[in-house]
Amino acid sequence: MTAYLRELHLPTFRECFEELARRAVQETASYEQYLLELTERECQVRWAKVARQVRTLLDGSFVDRRENLLLFGKTGAGKTHLLSAIAQELVRAGRKVISSPCALLVRELLVAKRDLKLSRVLKRLAGFEVLVIDDIGYVQQSREEMEVLFTLLAERYERGTVMLTSNLPFSKWEAIFKDPMTTAAAIDRMVHHSVILELNIASYRLEAAKQSKPPEAA
Repeated sequence: MTAYLRELHLPTFRECFEELARRAVQETASYEQYLLELTERECQVRWAKVARQVRTLLDGSFVDRRENLLLFGKTGAGKTHLLSAIAQELVRAGRKVISSPCALLVRELLVAKRDLKLSRVLKRLAGFEVLVIDDIGYVQQSREEMEVLFTLLAERYERGTVMLTSNLPFSKWEAIFKDPMTTAAAIDRMVHHSVILELNIASYRLEAAKQSKPPEAA
């Protein structure tokens, strides 16, 4: 049992399931109540971990170390809001930050490449300590577009911080970069010096929509 929970990355489940199971038997709790309490505890621990990591990021020392910040999670989990909040604090601290949705950034790079100005654009972006890229992988791009994005990431490797959000785990990044070797190289550059946050929660937009939906007539 514990081996499976370890493989599924459920440490709080692993620590608490026996204790809660005994209590559930004593209190004649249902299977649903037992699983609900286990899940709530897992979520609480994960959110506490994310909160601690975010607090340490706000001092900006990860930028001095040229580390990347990678936020993963489902659509609507709050990745963009969290990344924007961190970026705003960095700006207030005097950091040079530039932000762009991935689709717009890729389009700019592609136009620059067509006009033989890609090196000029890359040099301009290199002048910023932090490059924020929102929703990488949200829109599936062509191979040519992803080549210029890879060029940008390679140029910033160990030279400047990249902060990005993605709704795709690394295991699905081949859908972005199209080629296994390019995908592996991109991931290697991203994670070599990085902080990774996973927001594995339900979409707040979906939950809000459910709550605002009128009850069905009987």
